[in-house]
Amino acid sequence: MSNPPQFTWDDLQFFLAVARTGQLSTAARQLRSSHATVSRRIDRLEFALKVKLFERNARGYVLTAMGTRFVDTAEKMEQETERLRADLAAGSMTQRGLVRLSAPEGFANFFFASVLPKFAAHHPHLSLELVTIQQIMSLSRKEADITVVLDEPKGGPYFSEKLTDYHLQVYGSRDYLAKSPPVTRRDDLLNHPFISYIEEMIFAPGLDYLGDVHPRIKPQFQSSSIFAQLTATRNGLGLCVLPYFFASLYPELVRVLPDEVDLCRNYWITCHQDMRQAPRVRAVIDFLREAVKGEDARFIPPFAAAIHSGQKPG
Repeated sequence: MSNPPQFTWDDLQFFLAVARTGQLSTAARQLRSSHATVSRRIDRLEFALKVKLFERNARGYVLTAMGTRFVDTAEKMEQETERLRADLAAGSMTQRGLVRLSAPEGFANFFFASVLPKFAAHHPHLSLELVTIQQIMSLSRKEADITVVLDEPKGGPYFSEKLTDYHLQVYGSRDYLAKSPPVTRRDDLLNHPFISYIEEMIFAPGLDYLGDVHPRIKPQFQSSSIFAQLTATRNGLGLCVLPYFFASLYPELVRVLPDEVDLCRNYWITCHQDMRQAPRVRAVIDFLREAVKGEDARFIPPFAAAIHSGQKPG
């Protein structure tokens, strides 16, 4: 009598990767495997379960009704496996593995990248993937292990914590301001070209701040990249609202209406509840929590408290 076909936890990982991406090639890259291996694992799983999990078409793999139901079961097994790994590793002082962190471009490029050497020194056995594309990565689909976001997450099975406040001001280059009309009050800002985000591509409400400076400002140059906005400002294209923590690094940039305009926003750190106690994830969260308090972080400018209390900065 022959044994019934069996499947392994690895087969379920292949199934979840295809279910989340809909593409064999994308799943193969995530799993560091090959297109053929992923296809073979899916076929083996369907044969073992005696059920069709995917419809194959020209656009990729689409879950069947049974496949959709099976995702819930497989994800519960994935979560339990992660918990088991966390329990087994809890007694070890050395965190190992790969962590994918998704963060806004400004935070990633101008802050986190600068503290990476310190992170590597503290956690030499941890590998990091830093994602800075202009969209919100899905924790539920495991597109990222940890995300840094600009607005507090609402609902869902997620752990979230405010990482830090950060401040923004209006900046212009010294050369631009020297040859442009003076700005002594907010209405004077309307005489200047502004640089900003593309309105319909703003992926978080926290980035929509021109109206907080003056309701009638209309940007002349727009970009989805904060780095492009910074570069345009440094090159004298106009005025721009920029975060202090990196705009203050450039001596050619000058604050405009320094005693009047100061905006405050927040960075939040989030992860799936089931991932929170994983040692590799906890190590990154703990590191970021301390790093934003460092002397070089510059998220809270020294003049901010004076502005918000109505006092003139000294």
